[in-house]
Amino acid sequence: MSTFQSINPYNQETIAEYAAHTQADIQQRLAWGHQAFRHMAHTSLQERCDWMLALAQLLKTNVDQHAAIITREMGKTLKEAKAEVLKCATTAEYYVEHIAEMLQPKLISTDAQQSYVSYEPKGIILAIMPWNFPYWQVFRFAIPNLLAGNSGLLKHASNVSGCALAMEDVFLQAGFPEGAFQALLVNSKHIEPVIADSRVQGVTLTGSTAAGMSVGALAGKYIKKSVLELGGSDPFIVLKDANLEEAARTAVKARMQNAGQSCIAAKRWIVEEAVAEDFTDKVSRILREMKQGDPFNAATDMGPMARPDLAGELAQQLQQSINQGARLELGGQQESANFAPTLLTNVQKGMTAFDEETFGPLAVITRARNEEQAIELANQTPFGLGSSLWTSDLDKAKKLARQIDSGNVFINAMVRSDARLPFGGVKLSGYGRELSLEGTHEFLNVKTVYIA
Repeated sequence: MSTFQSINPYNQETIAEYAAHTQADIQQRLAWGHQAFRHMAHTSLQERCDWMLALAQLLKTNVDQHAAIITREMGKTLKEAKAEVLKCATTAEYYVEHIAEMLQPKLISTDAQQSYVSYEPKGIILAIMPWNFPYWQVFRFAIPNLLAGNSGLLKHASNVSGCALAMEDVFLQAGFPEGAFQALLVNSKHIEPVIADSRVQGVTLTGSTAAGMSVGALAGKYIKKSVLELGGSDPFIVLKDANLEEAARTAVKARMQNAGQSCIAAKRWIVEEAVAEDFTDKVSRILREMKQGDPFNAATDMGPMARPDLAGELAQQLQQSINQGARLELGGQQESANFAPTLLTNVQKGMTAFDEETFGPLAVITRARNEEQAIELANQTPFGLGSSLWTSDLDKAKKLARQIDSGNVFINAMVRSDARLPFGGVKLSGYGRELSLEGTHEFLNVKTVYIA
């Protein structure tokens, strides 16, 4: 029987081993999931809201316990992990407050006596989720879907199996019926029969572009709705009239939080020539003060990367970029999964650090002659998830925002996911949306009702 290991990224100690689910286990969980869906179809929205509020309270009450699981399994600092758990709780509360209006039938005036669109649950929704935000990525899918009456089946990244099981348990503790939300401990190679199963009515994936291509193809093969939130190489554009102090602080946070392991991290700092030197000085000063180390230590600013192999891949990308002409300003040290905050300057299109997604604490600065070239450089990527634009001229910012090819443009702010706003990308960053009204409707039957 195959097993999944959870290994502490900071010191490489094995935390736990989990037995993979067998084919019989998978079939049982599909049966429970379908039964829970049928059960929830006959419960009131208020009852589902009551369960969700109980879940939010459990997350708040036990935030230290849940955060410790996250930190042990994937290495983010304990304070980052606590913030992640609490974000899940507040998002649950937000949806409880607004789900009724999101599910409200929409009246449409036609020649009928009455015509409207209703939004109805469809069945089990399979979520294939990554390790970098092991709670938030899951809850932002699960909260609206379970409130709407779907059930959820989670195939989590194998290195955060403890997180997956802890989340399954908290849904049960909150009162959701058995099978409403379940973890599925399987390898990716075993996922096709699950997607093919008639009880599964949709699949959502957050992960790499390669994983998205594979899962999107399978979803298409079996005519299942899919939402893909994939990689990114987000530009952080600083124009010469920006507030440089604020831009520098935010740039470092947007790149280095979670040890740089975020799809929407500010991976390419594109800075107008006139202020590039000043901006470089400011971010260098902040980066030099950052402390990388034990994620359970309150003084640590940045924990390790999730796995040594991922740190090794980033080190290769760094060295390739240096060989191509980029200049190492600071950092670059790597020991196992621990990777120091690193800054490259003189990065240009055609270099690895510009052309590829870098998933770790590597910041790069590319100079632009003017704002036109800054936007041109921002769009010179196959990705299009998020972007951040810094300028004191808001009218100009609104105009330039329309020229940026991405699913999210944040002006004078860090890109982040927010339950009030739809979230997703374009190009190789995927399709479909999570969160807000648009995300809530993705896996519902948008049913037309016409009364003559």
